[in-house]
Amino acid sequence: MSRRIDIEITSLNGELATWRAAGAKLPKGVLQAALVPGGPVVGHVYRADVEQYMEGIEVLSVAPPKAASPLDPRNERLELKPTPAKGPDVIVTYAPKGRGARRDGERRDGDRREGTKRPGDRREARPARERSDAKPSEEGRTRAPRREGERPTRAPRTGERESRPPRDGARAARPPRGANNAQPPLSTVHRNALLATLSPEQLPVAEQLLRGGMPAVRAAVEQQNKNATSQGRPTVDPITIDRIAEELLGRTNLAMWKDRAAGAVGAGRELRLRDLRAVVTSAKTVTLDDEARAQLKELQTALTTRLEHLRTQWAERLEGAINARKVREALELVARPPDISTRVSADVAARVVALVSETLSADLEPATWNELVELAVDTSIRRNIKPAGIPSDEASRAVAVHNAGAIPELAKLLGMKVPPPPPPTRTKRPPSRRAS
Repeated sequence: MSRRIDIEITSLNGELATWRAAGAKLPKGVLQAALVPGGPVVGHVYRADVEQYMEGIEVLSVAPPKAASPLDPRNERLELKPTPAKGPDVIVTYAPKGRGARRDGERRDGDRREGTKRPGDRREARPARERSDAKPSEEGRTRAPRREGERPTRAPRTGERESRPPRDGARAARPPRGANNAQPPLSTVHRNALLATLSPEQLPVAEQLLRGGMPAVRAAVEQQNKNATSQGRPTVDPITIDRIAEELLGRTNLAMWKDRAAGAVGAGRELRLRDLRAVVTSAKTVTLDDEARAQLKELQTALTTRLEHLRTQWAERLEGAINARKVREALELVARPPDISTRVSADVAARVVALVSETLSADLEPATWNELVELAVDTSIRRNIKPAGIPSDEASRAVAVHNAGAIPELAKLLGMKVPPPPPPTRTKRPPSRRAS
């Protein structure tokens, strides 16, 4: 799935242009100059749709940057999108208290007069022996007889029910939905500490650096000068602002990295492995101080521990799949190691190659044979696999011809010349089921 980022053009070379992420130090890759509307300009920032592959990042399309509104030069305005009003999903109707709806001719309690009876009220006409099974009051005492003409009294309502627990008492004990996938809390301690030490003229520059690096500073200066010119006010010197920003760039980057590291340390095991690796890797672009080095050492230890645990589990699963002769599972594990630096040992690779080569025989079911070949092509041991045969099926023969460049032994079985190995594929693999 593609994603959108801000890129800055760093140089031009004919039809190619080098670019880097906005605010980064080193170029990230190259793109075709024809993708940029109006031609690329060195130093300008564009919005680009990119796709992440194993070999690098490919730029799919480039759009001009979104211009800031003159009423909101810092792009800080929040747009409120109203949600359409709708009725409740569940409607709750409570039953009326008392004996239900009143009959025709009955009066409400507040409309009764002292000494009067409700028309049609038959309860008073029933003999006392029929009402002898009436329930006692809450205090366990019998109701005292009422004198004629005396108005009955009721206990005042307090609006509370002591016997019923609070409605959301049980819900409060439940963990919030999606707590295991929640992102670690973002820390701003180091950024706030940095801003507190700056002078008034450095403070707005540092705020723009924290928002988007040098491109954000230059865009803010350009917009401010444009507004000042239209309003007849003096403009600021961009060179002076750039000098201040370059002096503060290293300190702001360090403060942001420390906040990211503090959030990663606080998240612990809840932090995803790729997020932890990203924080550790980004430390190479920052000049660290003693405190940052201590944070980096702690994060590297946590990353190494988690990787060793995943590698141990992966090796155990691979060994079990080989012993149980589960060819499909063994190929999937070899194709997707827990880490990009993890390699299959020579002994284990030889055992997997022997198992797959023996299984890929002409007697195997064509559908299963085709699936195993497709899985074997995605592994690093594909060129060492030597299938025993090819099923007599047109679909299997087509699969063998298509993958003969990745598995040379298939070309020999087909009696054809071994084609060159295919170029690296750029198809996105499905996400792994490994626990991070």
